[in-house]
Amino acid sequence: MSESAFSKLNLAEPLARAVAEMGYESMTPIQAQAIPVVLAGKDVMGAAQTGTGKTAAFALPLLQRLLKHENASTSPARHPVRALVLLPTRELADQVAQQVKLYAKYTNVRSAVVFGGMDMKPQTAELKRGVEVLVATPGRLLDHIEAKNAVLNQVEYVVLDEADRMLDIGFLPDLQRILSYLPKQRTTLLFSATFSPEIKRLASSYLQDPVTIEVSRPNSTATTVEQHFFSVPEDDKRRALRQIVRQRAISQAFVFVNSKLGCARLARSLERDGLKAVAMHGDKSQDERLKALDAFKRGEVDLLVATDVAARGLDIKDVPAVFNFDVPFNPEDYIHRIGRTGRAGASGLAVTLVGPGDARLVADVERLLKRKLEIEPLEYEEDRPRGRINDGRRAWREQGDDEDRRERFEERRRESRQQAVDPFFDKPYQPPQREEAPAWEASGKPAGNRVSANIKPKRKVAALFKSQ
Repeated sequence: MSESAFSKLNLAEPLARAVAEMGYESMTPIQAQAIPVVLAGKDVMGAAQTGTGKTAAFALPLLQRLLKHENASTSPARHPVRALVLLPTRELADQVAQQVKLYAKYTNVRSAVVFGGMDMKPQTAELKRGVEVLVATPGRLLDHIEAKNAVLNQVEYVVLDEADRMLDIGFLPDLQRILSYLPKQRTTLLFSATFSPEIKRLASSYLQDPVTIEVSRPNSTATTVEQHFFSVPEDDKRRALRQIVRQRAISQAFVFVNSKLGCARLARSLERDGLKAVAMHGDKSQDERLKALDAFKRGEVDLLVATDVAARGLDIKDVPAVFNFDVPFNPEDYIHRIGRTGRAGASGLAVTLVGPGDARLVADVERLLKRKLEIEPLEYEEDRPRGRINDGRRAWREQGDDEDRRERFEERRRESRQQAVDPFFDKPYQPPQREEAPAWEASGKPAGNRVSANIKPKRKVAALFKSQ
């Protein structure tokens, strides 16, 4: 029997049955190293490449240790929150919650998920019934804490998934507030694909004598992902994307951009080019984001154009390619973005389109990966000459169409010139037949003495003047 087999863990029968039902037989390196440490009740700082099964690395040992509190009581008091899992994005929270439910399928351990963008009432009702494992995003969890829907004074385990983002300055104030509601004695687990030295120093203040687990070189990318960096002018990026998709016969792909506005515009442009594309960014409602993600999972959409809300943790199997339409501002996001492909040992393709002004951002990625990146020129197909954009609304794609358009344009211009000719102005000058006196001379009075009929004459008034 393999040393990495799940059967070597001696999991409780309900958990072992759920794992077997999901088809898991062998543990990944992060699971093999982290699960025994968590079962021993120690704090963990785990770094592993994305797509290596970090969710199971913390979920299975937590559920195993929570089985001592398992009960079938309907009283909410018998089901306090004992494990809290915090994540930076709504989609990742929903995904982790689904995984936890599958692992706990044959137990009486309850779990729930709360995140923003959705109505609070169903979440409140679920929390009021009592849950042992609560998966949440920081902002919505604080809403429930302030509304007295979630009580965290019996939490035994805290998990920060994608911890580098959770300890980022944007999340840190909310995270500090949440941790202030928790007991001082607890087990804290941090998992992420990237850990900067600053994040490690900050995380050490939340952990007590942690066990550091690094199953690969820090901040490294999966060896199964084929990476390319192409030098492309900004105006040609969309054309380059279409060509690579066609050449490689890519059925589905993530396309990452840096801005929400650019994300929406690119998705609309790709739709006009005949590709099935959908946008996913922070300004979309949660319902729209979940629908877009679901359509992509079902294969109804070719390209999921997204900002970095989709860069972390999303586990969609068999996605063959990832495009960085924009080089990410944060170099760590490059690792997370390309981690959406090549998951669980599968092969994948990562293409980054480098514009003229991206030299500094590429240098940041090189420093993170600790290697020099080769920027390749992209040769365009001969049968598809360079397209000319007509005010950003329409591309002239083929030479034949281009010539037809020019001929039609010239014909319309000639017709407009013919229509603009007025025969009246083409006549030679003809003097008038007879001279007529101007209207102001018709009365024979000087123009200056004329009085309008609307003006009343001045009234004559008698006056006495002193005689000399």
